[in-house]
Amino acid sequence: MTLFDRTTIPTLGRALEAYTLRHKAIAANIANAGTAGYTPQRVRFEEQLASAEGETPGIPGAVTDARHMPLGVTMPADAQAVVEDTPASAGDPLASGINSVDIDQEMAELAKNQIRYKFSARLIGEAFRALQMSIRGSL
Repeated sequence: MTLFDRTTIPTLGRALEAYTLRHKAIAANIANAGTAGYTPQRVRFEEQLASAEGETPGIPGAVTDARHMPLGVTMPADAQAVVEDTPASAGDPLASGINSVDIDQEMAELAKNQIRYKFSARLIGEAFRALQMSIRGSL
């Protein structure tokens, strides 16, 4: 266990990775808005993070082989972003007509994702500044 494991830095790092992945998925959706048969992609991260934070501590387990099942509590820093294809919704009036990409929805998701990324980057910067101040001994 390192010094950083006791802070929010690992969780915020995972969040930054997830928001970067989401940005790429949204950009691909926007770029393929006119591609026939394209299935939009979504990135799920917040659900896994919430489930990891909601777990109560149990018996810790150690995985000594790649074939072993993980035991114990999932740490929030272990939450992984998952890219999924969105199933086509039949008769979506906002879709492009060629596929199920809604450009307005994608642009709104892009704006929300940018806000989340900037906020997480700011929080991780503050966490590093707090560590730096505690190491130096000045508050």
